[in-house]
Amino acid sequence: MGLISEKLRTMGVVLPAPIRLPDGELPFPWVRVLGNRALISGHGPASGDGLYSKSKGRVGAEVSFEEAYAAARDTAYAVLANLERELGDLDRVAGWARVFGMVNCTPGFARIPEVINGFSDVIIEVYGLERGRHARSAIGVAELPFGIPVEVEAEVLLA
Repeated sequence: MGLISEKLRTMGVVLPAPIRLPDGELPFPWVRVLGNRALISGHGPASGDGLYSKSKGRVGAEVSFEEAYAAARDTAYAVLANLERELGDLDRVAGWARVFGMVNCTPGFARIPEVINGFSDVIIEVYGLERGRHARSAIGVAELPFGIPVEVEAEVLLA
């Protein structure tokens, strides 16, 4: 067991099963390794069984800020689960390069970066500031697939 997997275990985190979409398989991979980089397709919050979490809707309407922040944390765990499946070991991640977060929200909802902090907080907690720190953008959108409140894509550098 690698150091990152051990850290997750001591945090009491069990990574979710692979995400299962309601309409079948993706025509592209969740994680694509190209040389010393791994490109991570957009992920949403997954529950332990791999289905998208029950939190659905727009932040500022059906979904509270607290639920959205938790959804962003769950999204980080879904990303880590797929990275582990693709790489075999989360210790292969030398550093997080960038994160792009999208929040399904009502017009005027201004706490978008704070929602995506849920994702960033997990990554920095797991990898530490030096390896976990990343460039980041966070935007609000009118809709996300399957009604999920948060979607994140990312890029990591590999050792």
